Amino acid sequence: MDFLNTIIFGNSIQDWLGVLGILVGVSILLVLVKRIIKNRVIKLVKKSENEVDNFIIPVLDQTRWFSFVALGLYLGLYVLELPADLQYWVNAGIQIAFVLQIGFWGSGAINYYVTRNVDEKVREDHGEDATTLDALGLIARIFLWVILTLIVLDNFNVEISSLIASLGIGGIAVALALQNILSDLFASLSITIDKPFVIGDFVEVDEFEGDVEDIGLKSTRIRSLSGEELIFSNADLLNSRIRNYKRLEKRRISFSVGVVYGTPVDKLMKIPDIVEDIITPIGNVEFERVHFKTLGDFSLNYSIVYYMLDPAYASYLDVQQKINLELYQRFEQEGIEFAYPTQTVIMGQ
Repeated sequence: MDFLNTIIFGNSIQDWLGVLGILVGVSILLVLVKRIIKNRVIKLVKKSENEVDNFIIPVLDQTRWFSFVALGLYLGLYVLELPADLQYWVNAGIQIAFVLQIGFWGSGAINYYVTRNVDEKVREDHGEDATTLDALGLIARIFLWVILTLIVLDNFNVEISSLIASLGIGGIAVALALQNILSDLFASLSITIDKPFVIGDFVEVDEFEGDVEDIGLKSTRIRSLSGEELIFSNADLLNSRIRNYKRLEKRRISFSVGVVYGTPVDKLMKIPDIVEDIITPIGNVEFERVHFKTLGDFSLNYSIVYYMLDPAYASYLDVQQKINLELYQRFEQEGIEFAYPTQTVIMGQ
């Protein structure tokens, strides 16, 4: 057929169709091979505890379709003779596709390593290590893509040293324009290095509180007690006063109890012993003191202090509830009356 002998870019349409067939065939073959290998590895993962099997799956997931097309085109070009300019750009496109694929494989490997180790550290309650691993993973991915970009530019005969110098000058202008974003970025690095809090910590920021779920480049996400997600910019967060309850070793509890005026002295003297007898036997509690502190406007006030050795807030509430109920019961048995605001009016004749 004369149509198939038509010349395009120095090659007949028949030759171009042959290249297209190679490209499609190689792409389909590689897709099938990828699926077969992945299914095989998934079966091996269920039977084996080998970490290599687990590592292969995320790497396979990062194998992109354009790399199959690039390989098929690379093989197909052996049957063509292209003009020098066209050959250069086709080879450049194939090279970029292969470099991108290497980048995706590298990112997949880094993500797998970081995710696996972060989950392990969080389970072991090493939130600080988990946060550091997260930051190191981000730095590794940035470094990988910068290196691959420089390799591509170098193969395109771009003067790297001149480019870096130009970027240095332009970087000053960009830094001024993006100072808010950069302040959040450096705040993120500060959080990672200084570790005022880590993923999994329960923190209070001004009037907000919750569990730290993620520390990103620009913002930190906290899951509040009521369920909604709170998002703070990293710079604002570091400028706030943060209470980290995860690092609370023991909680100091101070509260007061008031009884009415007119309570007999012997009963007033019994109250410290009653309070100590109630608090001392409670587990995870360290009794500190109880004192008859003040003569109030309408009550005789006792100051009570103890320490919770379990820092969990729910544990404190359980203990305080138990103390309150025991106090109420013991005071009722002893005939001691709790104080409440009263006012005596003396009527003249």
